[in-house]
Amino acid sequence: MTASTRRVLIADDHPVVRAGLRALLEGAPDLDVIAEAGSGEEAVRLALELSPDVVLMDLRFAGTKSGIDGIEAIRRLTAQAPGMPVVMLTSYSGRADVVRALEAGARGYVLKAGPPEDLFRAVRSAAEGGLGLAAEVVGDLVGQVVSPAPELTQREREVVRLMADGHSNRSIAQALYLSEATVKTHLVRIYRKLGVDNRAAAVSEAVRRGLLELT
Repeated sequence: MTASTRRVLIADDHPVVRAGLRALLEGAPDLDVIAEAGSGEEAVRLALELSPDVVLMDLRFAGTKSGIDGIEAIRRLTAQAPGMPVVMLTSYSGRADVVRALEAGARGYVLKAGPPEDLFRAVRSAAEGGLGLAAEVVGDLVGQVVSPAPELTQREREVVRLMADGHSNRSIAQALYLSEATVKTHLVRIYRKLGVDNRAAAVSEAVRRGLLELT
């Protein structure tokens, strides 16, 4: 290992994925995997112990209902080890996930389905104090700035409010005197406008945009 080698910690809940990433990264002359973590908690602990140059973090860890996800792991690292670069490596490219990761302190966001060059570039850029984003992520964020998603209609806000209160599609339909099919149509439009793919993310993004206030 040379003085210019970047020391990488891999955090992913799938052993096969970690093995593949290790083989890929260690195939580059300037990258060295120093440890692997299978959960968000373990990633934080190892990162604080080993002080890697870059932490390659999964967004979601399966089978850890009582544990923390990649976003919370980044928040904890940012609080306890300011300046430690973390690159999010995930299958999820929704704008809300990207924004949450960057707001938490991530220095990069790369898609697992993307080319290896994106991963190498993000790791090297983060290690040098820069920001490494996959081309698809940059295009999506720029598109949102140039052509922002339309605001939610009053009816869509009502649907989001009821979702935030824990209502099912059926109870939302009953509360708003709509059919369940109509509620599903509203959900599709809400998800598209907010750039998300599930109910929890829709509520979170609506709150972040100031479209919904939780009481």
